[in-house]
Amino acid sequence: MLEERGAAAQVDVGARTDTGLVRHNNEDSYRVVPALNLFVLSDGMGGGAQGEIASSMAVEVVATHCQQGAQDPSLALSGEPRAELSAEANRLVSGVHLANRAIHEQAEKNAAQHGMGATILAAWLNNERLSLAHVGDSRAYLLRSGSLEQLTADHSLVAEQVRRGLLTPEEANASELQSVLTRALGTDEEVEVDADEFTLLDQDTLLLCSDGLTRMVPDDEIASLLQAAPQAQAAADRLVQRANERGGEDNVTVVVVRIGFRSDGWLNRLRRWAGNPGGPASS
Repeated sequence: MLEERGAAAQVDVGARTDTGLVRHNNEDSYRVVPALNLFVLSDGMGGGAQGEIASSMAVEVVATHCQQGAQDPSLALSGEPRAELSAEANRLVSGVHLANRAIHEQAEKNAAQHGMGATILAAWLNNERLSLAHVGDSRAYLLRSGSLEQLTADHSLVAEQVRRGLLTPEEANASELQSVLTRALGTDEEVEVDADEFTLLDQDTLLLCSDGLTRMVPDDEIASLLQAAPQAQAAADRLVQRANERGGEDNVTVVVVRIGFRSDGWLNRLRRWAGNPGGPASS
């Protein structure tokens, strides 16, 4: 589906979620809000139906808060705004805090839901600017000129050990502790939210995904599948299919966003002038 925001940016979006071949229920949730170019993805945890409840709450709270904030910019934020972030990024962070609080309070009030939680990954495109907020190990990637770069840092035990030099990436991928998170929504009253912003270029592709994809399909193959698919929906379908071909050990959810800019976009003019797209630039 083709959606537009602003005078310069246009996006082609594809999304798919699948239970996989091992699990009996799907604890992943996602929301696409075309009018805002807002994309939210969550991977629930807690067993039974509890993970489904947590992830559904997460995406709904974040999406609703951002929609309300877009309609009324004076809507109060949860927490102090960060001076280095845009209004959209601060709104994402606020929504994540609200989602954390909602899930935690729900679990505290219902004994059967104690321990439920979720990851959250939210992306908001405003023409050339990409705002990201996340908690957990659901990932955002950027494919540019054939090169795939992970934009988010996993909040997991093995990822922390890799950052400390205690494990190699290969050892982390083989570890039985891959699913142990160091940060998640709902497990505590407050949560630290990572947020960042990037400048997008014409023909960039953004991928949001749950770990049901990244645990089954290596990054180089993800890049190849994204490049080979003609449309965003075809790419999303193929990525889920490949995760299941590799065993489908977990629920898998992907959102693929292909970005284009009209010829009057300033970054497109700059790119043609420079002749070199370069790598992602934090703003």
